[in-house]
Amino acid sequence: MNEILSKYCPRIEFDSYEDFYANYRCVIPPNFNFAYDVADEWARIKPLKRALLWTNDAAEMRSFTFADMKRLSDRAACALASLGIRKGDVVMLILKQRPEVWVLMLALMKLGAVCIPGTYQLTKKDIVYRCGIAEVKMILTVDDADLLANLAAALPECPTVTVKALVGNARAPGFLAWEEVLDAVEPDAVFARPEGALGTSNGDPMLIYFSSGTTGMPKMVLHNFTLPLGHIVTAKYWQEVEDDTIHMTQTDSGWAKFAWGKLYGQWICGAAIGAYDTEKFTPAGMLAAIQRIRPYSFCAPATIYRYLIKEDLSAYDFSFIKHSSVAGEPLSPEVFHQIKEKTGLEIREGFGQSETSVMAAVFKWLPVKPGSMGKPAPLFGLNILDENGAPCDDGMVGNISITAAGKNMYEINAPASQGAVPAPGETDLPGLFRGYWKDEAVTARCWHDGCYSTGDMAWHDGDGSYWFVGRNDDVIKCSGYRIGPFEVESALMEHPSVLECAVTAAPDPMRGQVVKASIVLARGFEPSEALKKELQNHVKRVTAPYKYPRIVAFVPELPKTISGKIQRNVIRKEDEG
Repeated sequence: MNEILSKYCPRIEFDSYEDFYANYRCVIPPNFNFAYDVADEWARIKPLKRALLWTNDAAEMRSFTFADMKRLSDRAACALASLGIRKGDVVMLILKQRPEVWVLMLALMKLGAVCIPGTYQLTKKDIVYRCGIAEVKMILTVDDADLLANLAAALPECPTVTVKALVGNARAPGFLAWEEVLDAVEPDAVFARPEGALGTSNGDPMLIYFSSGTTGMPKMVLHNFTLPLGHIVTAKYWQEVEDDTIHMTQTDSGWAKFAWGKLYGQWICGAAIGAYDTEKFTPAGMLAAIQRIRPYSFCAPATIYRYLIKEDLSAYDFSFIKHSSVAGEPLSPEVFHQIKEKTGLEIREGFGQSETSVMAAVFKWLPVKPGSMGKPAPLFGLNILDENGAPCDDGMVGNISITAAGKNMYEINAPASQGAVPAPGETDLPGLFRGYWKDEAVTARCWHDGCYSTGDMAWHDGDGSYWFVGRNDDVIKCSGYRIGPFEVESALMEHPSVLECAVTAAPDPMRGQVVKASIVLARGFEPSEALKKELQNHVKRVTAPYKYPRIVAFVPELPKTISGKIQRNVIRKEDEG
């Protein structure tokens, strides 16, 4: 029996998807704090239970127990407090996948400080913008040369940042050495759980992710202390992690996928995290790391799977992976079929945002329909709504929306001494963000009348399975037709010459818009008019003829956000210009 998971899930096992959706419940205790109530609780009842298995490009391996995590996070919390970090202060972590990122995220939760994870790819402009709008007080960073150069250029324009610390052996002007700060704290120092006004409550801000910024400047996605409970569904019922196994999700710590797959739900479920701390992604490096970590369950963005199928996978053992999944971007059916043929793995897709935990997925009871994101998760009352807010019929494209119906899928467990529990507000669903911090206008545009409109378009079939179409502003309107980019991209990915592609709308004087495909070619292929015509005819055969790309551009790389998502808006703006 999992002593932690059972505290928050009165019922853990279900007979079918229908049983799961109708009867899953999440218990929210008062003043829940993941660091104390999960990580430290595992350290109390099973101190030698493994929490983290870490490796890097040099094939070094390090293992940490929950007792280690408690000891290290207590010491780190004391060190942060000695630097003046208090409840409500905003701290940015740019730590790749160093072990310190897990330690420091726990320490910040213990303090009640607000964590902003950042990627090492942040530019000067990104740093100035984030520090300014979020009023960042402290930055802890790895000793990456390019990143330190960008920080040196940015920090003179970041007056709120008063503390800077460097994790690693290098030294940089103006930065404290984090190891030296820790040395000033007793190795076995304990950071007792704060009480009263210094303690945390469920509604307190805990974590801010900057949205991917596929359109406009990134928004601050604010989560409170109930977020980890929402990720029980992510980990247990979609990624299928199991107690005393290893789960590996490949992502930088600056991306929200880290919260999805490398911390909250996995530790609640009793799994250890497998971490590959890479300086630069290569398919060979990724495959070698998988062999060292040997995860029971594995999750990666679609981009990684697209690169892996170009490798000789017959040289590797995948028998230890029992469950595999994908999220971040849709996975084309062709990539699904190739992975299954070459490895035996059947990848289960999941859908969500930086704003949420998993919203829909191919859950463990469901058959895989390649290209489908599966069915709605409980907790959210998910639906597809038209422009008037009415539910869409089967086959009709609409906006994926979270509705107030999800409120009956969880319960607040409060002691009688606390008195009556107020009725949940629309931001109280565990796993759902509280709003875009410091931007009430943007929040109100997508979240009103008890409904959060995600801006992602999809349709459902007669079986209730959801099929992704694209962001609302990515849908192409050509000669009266509405064309989703994902369907055309999936068709193109079936062709052996295509490594990556992005389908966008290009302006056209006669048709309004036409389909454009920007294509990165696989090794061994060269751009040519003949190949362009071959790809156009391939799309005509695989999909409807009107969906073929009238414009084909061969490009060396696609514009992407710092979290790895394709920026179709950048391509559109270039074409409009």
